[in-house]
Amino acid sequence: MNPDSPSDIRALLEERGLALKKRWGQNFLVNRGARERLIACLAPQQGERIWEIGPGLGSMTRALLEAAGTLVAFEVDRGLCRYLEESLGTAPGFLLVQGDFLDTWGRESAEHGPPARILGNLPYSSASMMIAELIEKGLRPTTMVFTVQRELAERIASAPGEKSYSSFSVLCQCSFSVAVRGNLQPGSFYPVPDVVSSIVEMKPLPGAPEGAVLETLSLVTRSFFGSRRKTIRNNIMSDRLGEGLPPERVLAAAEDAGIDVTLRAEQIPPEGFIRLAKLLRSPAGS
Repeated sequence: MNPDSPSDIRALLEERGLALKKRWGQNFLVNRGARERLIACLAPQQGERIWEIGPGLGSMTRALLEAAGTLVAFEVDRGLCRYLEESLGTAPGFLLVQGDFLDTWGRESAEHGPPARILGNLPYSSASMMIAELIEKGLRPTTMVFTVQRELAERIASAPGEKSYSSFSVLCQCSFSVAVRGNLQPGSFYPVPDVVSSIVEMKPLPGAPEGAVLETLSLVTRSFFGSRRKTIRNNIMSDRLGEGLPPERVLAAAEDAGIDVTLRAEQIPPEGFIRLAKLLRSPAGS
């Protein structure tokens, strides 16, 4: 099968009786140049353990396996899993994990160790949930490269004050340096989606928040962005952040962190949220 040929892919799917499911965001990347760009961004090294989310028909899987030596592929579609087992199942270093990535990655990481790098052509409907869970659970690969809807890429990389800057932007940028490495037009995929996609590269930041500080960071950013038109003060006063974080304490910590509570959350850089989370979790502030 030619992975650049929609007609070849369509014929293979028909031959095997496979029907693509829209809810899983199954759009195969048929642009060879785009696949090469993704692998170049990931830059896998020999001896590393790579995770691939959504390998589909394996158009990038073999190249990743050859470059790194060990590859774990997460695929939800049973029919595609059968095809991958037949075509790659005997390859040394290849492991296929069947099921929803959100349900399976934690167990895989616990049993065999975390990956050095992650590549994912993520379904549009759950991409933000996948990325957020990896960050909130403390996974810090050397590099993560994702293909996501352009609007989500803009949210990930948005700067304070921009319309798409959100609690998700803060979460991503507090733990990773992020860069959008170009767009992929709908015709780069089969079936052709209705949206433009983007390549997002994420590399871990030194000294990024973890543990209780990361949990608190996630909690306060969601609270502060809860009503975008409200000031930070009004969001704090109208939202219960949980036991041990009464509004008065959060207000005091925000001011100690140098956050002007008369501003809106979209005006605060990630560093401000990190300072606040650390203060709320410091012994002096408890």
